[in-house]
Amino acid sequence: MQKISLVFSMCLLLLSCNAQETAVKTSNTINIEESSPKLIVGIVVDQMRYDYLTRFNSKFGDGGFKRMIDEGFNCKNNHFNYVPTYTGPGHASVFTGTTPKYHGVISNNWYDKDIKEIVYCAGDPNVESVGTSTAAGKMSPHRMLTTSFADENKLFTQMRGKTIGIAIKDRGAILPAGHSADAAYWFHGKDEGNWITSTFYRSNLPTWVNDFNSSDTAESYLKTWDTYYNINTYVESGADDNNFEGGFRGKEKATFPYDLDKLKSENGGFDILKATAYGNSLTTDFAIAAVNGENLGADDITDILTVSFSSTDYVGHNFGVNSKEVEDTYIRLDKDLERFFKFLDESVGKGEYTVFLTADHGAIHVPNYLKSNKIPSGYLDFNSRKEKFSKFLIEKYGTTDIVENISNNQIFFNKAKLKELGFDLHKVEQDLVDEQISYPNIAKVYTATTMNSTNFTTGIEALLQNGYNQKRSGDVIIVNDIAHIAYGPTGSTHGSGLNYDTHVPLLFFGKGIKHGETLQKTVIPDIAPTISALLGISFPNGATGMPLEFVLD
Repeated sequence: MQKISLVFSMCLLLLSCNAQETAVKTSNTINIEESSPKLIVGIVVDQMRYDYLTRFNSKFGDGGFKRMIDEGFNCKNNHFNYVPTYTGPGHASVFTGTTPKYHGVISNNWYDKDIKEIVYCAGDPNVESVGTSTAAGKMSPHRMLTTSFADENKLFTQMRGKTIGIAIKDRGAILPAGHSADAAYWFHGKDEGNWITSTFYRSNLPTWVNDFNSSDTAESYLKTWDTYYNINTYVESGADDNNFEGGFRGKEKATFPYDLDKLKSENGGFDILKATAYGNSLTTDFAIAAVNGENLGADDITDILTVSFSSTDYVGHNFGVNSKEVEDTYIRLDKDLERFFKFLDESVGKGEYTVFLTADHGAIHVPNYLKSNKIPSGYLDFNSRKEKFSKFLIEKYGTTDIVENISNNQIFFNKAKLKELGFDLHKVEQDLVDEQISYPNIAKVYTATTMNSTNFTTGIEALLQNGYNQKRSGDVIIVNDIAHIAYGPTGSTHGSGLNYDTHVPLLFFGKGIKHGETLQKTVIPDIAPTISALLGISFPNGATGMPLEFVLD
């Protein structure tokens, strides 16, 4: 009797344990389903300074930027923590959670020390174009050395979660989507005006892309670009007629309005759309088509959509930070964001998706404009600098052959030549530092040895080190004077470690995001770990950023 009682008790205990285990599994399943967004949308606005959010605030509606701020979380003191601040490194860093030191995208283009050629960050000669007969599709993320959070989501979901990357620029579509994306699509203008991809992803365009390309959507934007509101109300910007803007070929002045259909023949055909506010509208149209065509966010397995608005960069480069063209572009982008979010509310479900918005870099005011207001600034004379440096090399070493390449503010040695001539590498490094620092408009110069042997934690030195990749970067690194650029006399550019280039927006909005704001400093590599933490997936394999737990609900 005692044995029967003991057996009965053990059976009850077993049943109880199994019931608890089942309850735990059921509870975990529910929690995962309830906490994971159906869709993550990662938005990068190319060349967006943080102060565009505040400067143009009165012109924004309630459904775009303001909706993200009012319903989501605003990181007001968000910065890039490396140089150079260019498009390729920026997009890679946002989505990998690390810096060029680890992901290897050290610039848009850089000198490859192995093959002795300049390479493009997204260029890939081993793939073919899809959607065009030109070489515009010979692209892939193969030069990015680490995973993106989209890659990690793919691995976590056993490849069931989709990833689609979209941008006017190829690198703005490719690098964010990562290595395992279902596809990345970018816009090929010229006389085609089509969205294309490469055989890295697929051998043909899906039906929905072909349908979009066959529509008259791109053509519909070849119309007059005028200000959205009365131009006299654009008091947040400088005069429309000034000496600091580039404009379009075929139009005498860089002033509104712009007849794009009339100007297209002298400005690259469909490429003219890239440098107008309508390029962002076209990108939004295509993003909406992608959500519908790929059924993104249609089930409980999280999908990833990366969208980069490239036209803001083209407009900024052409017209400059203080232009009415930039202001109108952001006013219209705000409208595009509003209709995109409304679409996601209806297609994916309000509260079922999560969005973050940031930028790949900021931009400097046109130096000529700054000088007109007595602010120290200027332009770099690379020709005289190169001439003086060549003379130094011949006088000091008897040849210029010890230097193989100068690009991206870096000097690359011909190490075989140094060895052949019997020169000590470290001595030559220091000689070049001492020479370069004597040149006008050079603020600092560092050696590769310094970057590899010293741990910097603050200042421009720390930013240089985070942007320095030992295998890909040069032997001597140059930092130019503040607000001095190698550029034409009109328009804005970027690339430095100064606040006008590093301070960019960071907004989170949607499922799993708290409402709030902070002035605590955040850095670009924090974004990917934050999204990874939200999804409960592994961080990207090279991530150095930290999750922003105060953002997560």
